[in-house]
Amino acid sequence: MVEDCVNAVGVDVNTASVPLLARISGLNQTLAQNIVAYRDENGAFDSRKKLLKVPRLGEKTFEQAAGFLRINGGKEPLDASAVHPEAYPVVAKMLAQQGITAAELIGNRERVKQIKASDFTDERFGLPTILDILSELEKPGRDPRGAFQTASFAEGIHEISDLQVGMILEGVVSNVANFGAFVDIGVHQDGLVHISALSNKFVQDPREVVKAGDVVKVKVLEVDAARKRIALTMRLDDEPGGAKHKMPYENRSRERTAGRKPQRNDRAPANSAMADAFAKLKR
Repeated sequence: MVEDCVNAVGVDVNTASVPLLARISGLNQTLAQNIVAYRDENGAFDSRKKLLKVPRLGEKTFEQAAGFLRINGGKEPLDASAVHPEAYPVVAKMLAQQGITAAELIGNRERVKQIKASDFTDERFGLPTILDILSELEKPGRDPRGAFQTASFAEGIHEISDLQVGMILEGVVSNVANFGAFVDIGVHQDGLVHISALSNKFVQDPREVVKAGDVVKVKVLEVDAARKRIALTMRLDDEPGGAKHKMPYENRSRERTAGRKPQRNDRAPANSAMADAFAKLKR
C-alpha cells in the first residue's frame, strides 16, 4: 500500500503534496492541507519544531508524524533523517562523547562504529532503539523498500464498519510511540496496540518489540466507528471487554517469590489502558 511505503521512506515536508502528506501516520486530509497552506504562506519549514505552528497539529500528532517528515537543509541536520525528535537528546550525548557536530557524524560510518550503543540506553530508550538510531546515523535516508513487507489484509475488510470485536487480522506497524504502536489493518484508520498489549512480558519501550514496517497479527478488542478509534492487541489470547491478561504460571510464581510489585503491563487490563491512551491522544 502507498501508506506503507510513505511511512517507511518518509517525505520531504517542503515539497510533498496534500495527498502524499495525508498518507503519513497521524495526519489526515485536513492536517495535510493545513501544512501546505502554512508552507505557502510562511515559506519552507526550516525545522520540524515549526510544524507545531500549523493549525490543529498538536503535540500528540507531532509525536506520531514527525519521524516521517523530512526537512532537508534546515537548522537541525537530524531533521533530514528518520531519527525522531524525542531521540535528539540521545544523539546530543553521542556527539558530546565524540566531540563532533551532528553534520560531522551523520553518514560517517567510521565514527558511528566507534559509538557503543549500550552507553546510551536508559529507562526510556532500550538497546534496540539505540541501534536503530545508530543505523540511521550511519546511512541517513536509506531506502528500505528492497526488503519492505506488506501485510495480507483480510478479504472483505475495507472499512472500519467491517470490523468485528474478536477478529484476528494481519497488519503492518505504521508508527511506534512511547505509549504503543499504531497498526494499519487495511481500513483507512490505524488501530492502536497499547504498550500493555504488545507482549505477554513486561515492555518498557515499545520499540523493543516492534518497529515501523513490521507485519504483525492483532486481535480487535474494541471499535468506536463514530470516533474512528480501534483498540487492538498483539496478545491473541486477550479477551474483549477488559478481561485481565494472565501471566504464565511460572512468571506469576517468580514474581510472588521475589516479592516484586506487579509490572506496568499487569496493573490494568489492556482495554482500560488503551482507553486512557485514546483519551489523551489528539488526532
